[in-house]
Amino acid sequence: MTISDSDHSRPSLLLVGASRGLGLAITAEFAKRNWIVVATVRDRGQPSALHDLARKYAGRIEIETVDITQPEQVGALRARLVSRSFDMLFVNAGTANRNQDETIADVSTEEFVRVMVTNALSPMRAVENLQDVVKPAGLIGIMSSGQGSVTNNEKGGHEVYRGTKAALNQYMRSYAARNAGGARALVLIAPGWIKTELGGAAAPLAVEEAVPQVVDTLLEKQGKPGLEYLDRMGKTVPW
Repeated sequence: MTISDSDHSRPSLLLVGASRGLGLAITAEFAKRNWIVVATVRDRGQPSALHDLARKYAGRIEIETVDITQPEQVGALRARLVSRSFDMLFVNAGTANRNQDETIADVSTEEFVRVMVTNALSPMRAVENLQDVVKPAGLIGIMSSGQGSVTNNEKGGHEVYRGTKAALNQYMRSYAARNAGGARALVLIAPGWIKTELGGAAAPLAVEEAVPQVVDTLLEKQGKPGLEYLDRMGKTVPW
């Protein structure tokens, strides 16, 4: 589905990683708020809840395809969207090592690389490649985690995941430094521990509770240049 030209007067979001979990819920929340959302899945040929959502919000959700761990696919997505201009780009990507109890001493090199590429390298590559389809005073955001905070790491645990999110935060700070003085708002979001496939059933927060707060924070950040690391309520998370 392609959004008609007549709908381009509405605010627009390019959301990378929207097939399930938080990405799917964020897509729904922005569509409810009358935004145009171009939302991505890794495999367009596989039916998903996002396709159901696109039918529910016909004319507000357009589905694109990209696996951000594949640089050539990110480049192809940029080429397809090069004539578009989005108010917001938000990259929602994340995974965890299969055994989250293992320490950095235990994890295999292959598993470490897989998680680091998904959580840190690929989101930043997506930002670097897709930044030109964002308006000069638009917003670029990435889904981070509170576990990426070095300051708040007082109990350890989830070492591999923590390290990848801390790396993501550092790379985004470098990106912000390279683009200092620009008009764009930049944000890393720490949404909290939420009941998703990644968060697990023991998480205290429901998606329905957390996601509207995440969206409120993104909207509040619009028009405020510079990088912030914020929780879902808009409070600063220590680096």
